[in-house]
Amino acid sequence: MKVRTWLYFTLISAVLAMVTLAGQPRAETTVSFNAWGGSPTINAYIEWVGAEMKSRHGITLEHVKLTDTANAVSRILAEKTVGRTSDGSVDLIWVNGENFASMKRNGLLRDDAWAFGLENFSLTDPEALPALINDFATPTDGLESPWGRAQMVFGHDTAELPSPPRSADALKAWIKANPGRFTFPLVPDFTGTTFLKQVLLEITPDAAVLAGPADDADGEAVLAPLWSWLDEVTPYLWRSGRHYPANYTEMVQLLGDREISIAMAFNPAEFSNNISSGVLPDTTRSYIHRDGTIANVHFVAIPFNASSPEAAMKVANFMLSAEAQSRKANPEIWGDPTVLAMPRLSAAERAMFDNLPRGIATLPEAELSPSLPEPHPSWVPLIQDGWVKRFGSGG
Repeated sequence: MKVRTWLYFTLISAVLAMVTLAGQPRAETTVSFNAWGGSPTINAYIEWVGAEMKSRHGITLEHVKLTDTANAVSRILAEKTVGRTSDGSVDLIWVNGENFASMKRNGLLRDDAWAFGLENFSLTDPEALPALINDFATPTDGLESPWGRAQMVFGHDTAELPSPPRSADALKAWIKANPGRFTFPLVPDFTGTTFLKQVLLEITPDAAVLAGPADDADGEAVLAPLWSWLDEVTPYLWRSGRHYPANYTEMVQLLGDREISIAMAFNPAEFSNNISSGVLPDTTRSYIHRDGTIANVHFVAIPFNASSPEAAMKVANFMLSAEAQSRKANPEIWGDPTVLAMPRLSAAERAMFDNLPRGIATLPEAELSPSLPEPHPSWVPLIQDGWVKRFGSGG
């Protein structure tokens, strides 16, 4: 009953907000971009995009700063509920993961595969980066356009470990040959959980099953190779697997203190940042596994009832341009990795990325390929709960 009451009042609030917005007419060339507004750096970048759209196309980009994307999703759902099929309050929304899946399930998105038709989508390579068309294992079907990404990288001190292992099997052999020199953050920490997903994707006989819901598969059978891998390596981990760093910060400090030899992060620039802050020595470098590492992408989408869909597509297309992507990738501006494929760019466009300031431990864009897609979100609790049950006594 409490849940129903909460949903009722949430829907009513969204409807009231919708009615209020309906009374505020917007020019045809205004694009209401609903995006998280909690970072001054990101807000400044969006302001730059707006200035470019204004000068080039006469489009006013209105940044509606969100604290929670789900609030905008609820507003769009409310508009559909009352039959508002046009002149919607949202033209473009920054989205991924469950929010995208929810919008897709409820028919809240423009459904003509518009993103695949953008001129600059041709600068991406979904074969090399499957997350471009699979948003946390939910096919995008062209309902959203990629904007930026994150990817797992590993870090090592070249003065101690010149040639790190570059696969899950090689890592297992290296851990057993070098007791106490490897660990990962205590699950359910995000980085620790992502590392387990990485291992599972590499060693499972059929990675395709992980793209579907866990309920559609034999979970125990699918996860058995992961538990076997961990059974072999756990006794050889840092502190014999009886204790784990709580998070990335504690783990990277162990690397800096040379208590361990390898760490992992979910931001390609992270190890360079740690060198700059003095946590890691300047001999630290990063790498990915030969068959790739987990990556995910964040997107922009157009609601089914957008007031200015054509203008919103122009904004999304510009966001995919080499100019906009290289500016976004600049760590002095935002530092969000690009979704573009370097081989698909012209020499002049590649130079925009080659000339970016980059920390000494940050891989060039071309070396962040290939990548692996995220498993379906339903596998995460099975991985986390299974690990805690089997190995989670340490902390």
